[in-house]
Amino acid sequence: MKAVVYTQYGPPGVLQLKEVEKPVPKDNEILLNVKATAVNSGDWRLRKADPLGVRLFYGLMKPKINILGSVFSGVVESAGKDVKLFKSGDEVFGHTDMRLGAYAEYICLPEDGSLAIKPNGIAHTEAAVIPFGGTTALHFIEKAAVKPGQK
Repeated sequence: MKAVVYTQYGPPGVLQLKEVEKPVPKDNEILLNVKATAVNSGDWRLRKADPLGVRLFYGLMKPKINILGSVFSGVVESAGKDVKLFKSGDEVFGHTDMRLGAYAEYICLPEDGSLAIKPNGIAHTEAAVIPFGGTTALHFIEKAAVKPGQK
């Protein structure tokens, strides 16, 4: 499968499109065919190791996790034997939490992770941005105490 990989911290040029091994789901995981993802501030901060404290969690000299991407929307290709909530063909969206890996054609995620069935009325590209961009916007709208009728 194809994935956008980085093996060192730095500017956007450290990202490379490569062929990597397709993941295999564990008993409690789904294998998701990623249809859409998004780049957000968390991803570029990890890529640059900015702030420097990122290195304490993700690798001191080089990244421990080589595929970025924290949000996704896609189709369940298969499910581990213990998965009850999702089945092959389900369209889901969500956040990888601290796992990353959404800059790839496939990703394995735990059934009890931050994912949900994608609403029928929205495209994968729209669903993929909700977990980060949508919730960030909602946070600041609430913080600003915006009321109906205000602009």
